[in-house]
Amino acid sequence: MKYNSGVYKQQYKYKSFYPTLINQMYKWEDPKINVLLEEARGALGELNAFSKLIPDIDFFITMHITKEATDSSKIEGTHTGIDEAMLPVEDILPERKDDWQEVQNYIYAMHEAIDTLKELPISMRLICKIHKSLLDGVRGENKLPGEIRKSQNWVGGSSIMDAKFIPPHPDDLAELLSDLEKFINNPNLEMPELIKIAMTHYQFETIHPFCDGNGRMGRLLITLQLIEKGFLDKPTLYISNFFAKNKELYYGTLSSVRETGDMEHWIKFFLNGVLETSKSSIEKFKQIIRIKEESEKKLLNLGARAKLGKEVLNLLYSSIIIDTNLVAKKLNLTYPKANRIINDFLELSILEELNKEKLRNKKYFFKEYMTLFID
Repeated sequence: MKYNSGVYKQQYKYKSFYPTLINQMYKWEDPKINVLLEEARGALGELNAFSKLIPDIDFFITMHITKEATDSSKIEGTHTGIDEAMLPVEDILPERKDDWQEVQNYIYAMHEAIDTLKELPISMRLICKIHKSLLDGVRGENKLPGEIRKSQNWVGGSSIMDAKFIPPHPDDLAELLSDLEKFINNPNLEMPELIKIAMTHYQFETIHPFCDGNGRMGRLLITLQLIEKGFLDKPTLYISNFFAKNKELYYGTLSSVRETGDMEHWIKFFLNGVLETSKSSIEKFKQIIRIKEESEKKLLNLGARAKLGKEVLNLLYSSIIIDTNLVAKKLNLTYPKANRIINDFLELSILEELNKEKLRNKKYFFKEYMTLFID
C-alpha cells in the first residue's frame, strides 16, 4: 500500500501533523493481509455464531464489557481490576474512586452506544454523545466532554515544546472529521470492512479530536463498528486486551504509520488482534458453558431450593460479586432466606468470600467464573 500519511504544518513555535484525508480507495501489496483478513473474518464469524448458541447470552455480556472497559482504561494508566470494577461505589477506597469511575463510565458508554446505534449511524454526533458519557464526573470532565476541542493538544512530553506527537490544529478538525465520517459510511468504497475499521482507528487516534479520552473513545469505536457492520451481534470481543498486552507495539505501530506511511504494518497488527481476541473469546465461551453445566449439576444437591439456586446462579453471571442484601433485593427474598442460599452456594464451592479491606458487608464472588477474565 502506497500510503502518504500526511504533512507537518507550521504553527506558532511548533508543527502540528495534518493527516491525509482518508475517504478514498486503497490497495495493499502485502499478501499476508489477505490471509489475515480471511482468518480474522472467519474467527469473528465463529465467535458470533458461538454466542448465538449460548442460552441467555445477555447474562454473560456484562463480564465481556467489563473486561473491555478495564483493559481499555489500563492502557492509559487506570489500575482498576475486573474484581474491583464489579464492586459497588461504597466499597471503593477514596483514592481508588477516580479509576473505578472511569471503568464504570466505559461500561455505561458501551451500553449507551449500542442502544444509540439503533437510531443513529456511526457519526460524529454519536461519537460526541458517547464521549460525553465517558468523561462524565471523572478526570477530564473539565476538558469539554462531548465537544470537539478548540485548543491544541499533544501526546507525550511535559509541554507542547517537547511533545512526542502533536495532532492537527483545531482549525483543521472540521474538514478531517467530516472526511472520516464519510469514510466510515461510504458504501461506494470497495474495501473489506475490517480494513476500514483498522484505518478508522488509526485516523481517529491521529486526529485526536477531543481534549481528553481519545484512546478510550477510539477503542470503543472499534466494537461499535464491528456491531454496526454485522460482524458481531453482541459486544463479545475485548480487543483492548490485545492492545494492553502489546501496549508499546500498539502505540509504536500507530506512530509508524505517521512517520513512515507503513499502513500495512498497522493493518496486519490490527487483524492479528482481531484474530487472537476472537479465538480467546471463543475459548472463554466454551469454558463458560462448562462452568454453567457443572454449577447447575451442583444445584441438584439443594433439593427443593434448586429452583431458587438457579435464579441466584443467573444473577451471578451479571453480578459476579454479591452480598446478602443484593440477593434479597434482586430476588425479592427475606434476609434470612437470602443468607441461607448464599451459605448453600459456599458449601457447594460456587461462591467464595471476598477478602477486601474496608468492605461494609461480607461479599462473595463467583470465583471460577471471575478467574476466566483475569489475566
